[in-house]
Amino acid sequence: MAVILVLVGLGLGATFLRGQVPLGNAQTSAQTPAASTPAAEAGAKLQNEQNTIQVVARYEPGLVYISTETQVVTQDPFGMMFGQGGQTQVQQGVGSGFFVNAAGDILTNYHVVAGEDSSGAAQKISVRVMGQQKSVPAKVIGLAPQYDLALIRPTGLDAGLVRPIPLGNSDTLKVGQKAIAMGAPFGLDFSVTEGIVSSTARQIPIGFGGVSGQGITQKAIQTDAAINPGNSGGPLLDSGGRVIGINTQIISPGVQAGGTGQSAGVGFAIPINAAKNLLPRLQAAKGGIVTAPRIGLTAGLSAQAQGQNVPVGLSALSPQGKEQLGVPESGLVVGEVTPGSPAAKAGLKAGTDVQQFRGGQIVLGGDVITAADGDPVDGVEDLQAALIDKKQGDTVTLKVWRGGQTRDVKVTLDASSYQ
Repeated sequence: MAVILVLVGLGLGATFLRGQVPLGNAQTSAQTPAASTPAAEAGAKLQNEQNTIQVVARYEPGLVYISTETQVVTQDPFGMMFGQGGQTQVQQGVGSGFFVNAAGDILTNYHVVAGEDSSGAAQKISVRVMGQQKSVPAKVIGLAPQYDLALIRPTGLDAGLVRPIPLGNSDTLKVGQKAIAMGAPFGLDFSVTEGIVSSTARQIPIGFGGVSGQGITQKAIQTDAAINPGNSGGPLLDSGGRVIGINTQIISPGVQAGGTGQSAGVGFAIPINAAKNLLPRLQAAKGGIVTAPRIGLTAGLSAQAQGQNVPVGLSALSPQGKEQLGVPESGLVVGEVTPGSPAAKAGLKAGTDVQQFRGGQIVLGGDVITAADGDPVDGVEDLQAALIDKKQGDTVTLKVWRGGQTRDVKVTLDASSYQ
């Protein structure tokens, strides 16, 4: 059964068995923990409830309800026959966000503020804070489609209503710790749910604008706190009220049956550390696009798909084809290396022998990247996934195949990686 990930913005389109102990009389009294009294259980429950109440009371005012509008022109085929023009409709969407600083910057998902076909921002973005009846307009500070992140700022909002929520450290998360999700599920603004962190590094495709329009694979936080359409862009908090993630997607069996995506206890959040690393670039974007870092190479294997050449990995070739070409089972073929780029400085070599085959072409004679920082690489997006959280000066260790020999190559990202 295919797994369907659903973006949890509106208008845009597990059970764990751990440490089981068999029932019976095999354990001695020394091995059996003392039974909790009803008063102790009630006290523990009350303590957890009080923590949730305190976190919500203190930080929910930093939550923001976001609504968007984009005018879309639709064509009626029958109307066109009689010379009639297209009809204009307003595409609406809602989502969530939260303040990250006193200047009023709001962090949210890109798909919450994206326009038609997820190409650029919506024509009109409005935000409303808790306790206010009216919305105020917001402008885009920076967009990062590949990360599914965006930074917006309200105009005309009273500075006293800006309540930043502190950002935590997602690298220290532990499975089983408390998670509080805030947002606007199904448009029910300023809603709160609670659960636990189910996984700290679940690999899923996130974002827009990558190769073939697909998201880059990233490590996401999995939680069973109820996340539904409209929760997108809202914060996932720990028991200290610190933001540990940004709610973004769910797995929803209902979509497979043709229904509306809704929580099945498997939701995902972008780790807050990824957003913190990106925040300075978003703040300096002046309303523009922030892209994932690059090292200065292009893929040397492409295949025809929907009338255009699409970069693919070696796993797309048949076993016979790979044997005939003398290439590894999988990997990213290096087709070109940009002079002066990090890839060029690290000594990566591009192929020179271009060979055509039915449905595509391959450039032979150069390097093949088979892994990045220990993770397998079979295409451009796998390499991007290894680079996506890195900053200028960071290194990535590539396992490179050349002429039947494999070696490790360290590539250091520089200013050109972010231009």
